[in-house]
Amino acid sequence: MARLAGRGSQAVLRRDLLEIGRRLYERGLVVAAEGNISARLSNGRILITSAGVCKGRMKKVNLVMVDPAGKKISGRLRPSTEIGMHLTVLRARADIHACVHAHPPYATAFATAGVALDQCVLPEIIATLGSIPLAAYATPSTPEVGAAIEPYLATHDAFLLRNHGVLTLGPDLETAYRRMETVERYAQILYLARAIGPVTTLTAKQVDALLALAPDVRRRFAKSGVPVCGDTMAKDGK
Repeated sequence: MARLAGRGSQAVLRRDLLEIGRRLYERGLVVAAEGNISARLSNGRILITSAGVCKGRMKKVNLVMVDPAGKKISGRLRPSTEIGMHLTVLRARADIHACVHAHPPYATAFATAGVALDQCVLPEIIATLGSIPLAAYATPSTPEVGAAIEPYLATHDAFLLRNHGVLTLGPDLETAYRRMETVERYAQILYLARAIGPVTTLTAKQVDALLALAPDVRRRFAKSGVPVCGDTMAKDGK
């Protein structure tokens, strides 16, 4: 799979979109016609999945090309009804070239319960994503969805969409997809840990040590003044 969506040929990108759809479906991150995927080409045009299609059964006909404003350039079918959400992301982040939206069960359960995945718990999450915020509820397929994630776009690459699902971003399709898998695994681990007993959060010192190994994450959050995790860190020494 091409590493950078914006640098691959259109033919390669189309193949990769179909492959990501298949993975989402086979991993149970989407069922039926759930979810949508997009990727930006080097010329600024965007390939996005069509509306109402099972992501595990997609064919080339299920991919639609639009311009940066969302106007259809090619494709027989309608683009995803969530195209506005994808356009919001791609307009705001020049470093992002791919978006994956799915309904992974554990992470979507947290989103439905109104619980963000922003505790400083797992080192891997802190060093790669920082945290996963909970965006306000927005009516699916409306401009409200893009508006709900805008406050977090500058600093975050993964979002819980309240009562809806999960959105992950990446410089390429592979990264965006892996972040979706990561969010779901984190939600599953946190769910199981809560069933066993109190969840131990990392101290500020421990988080700082992790961020020293992840300069990109540290830089992004420091520039905005947004804390990497919520206010749930344990006191140092406890």
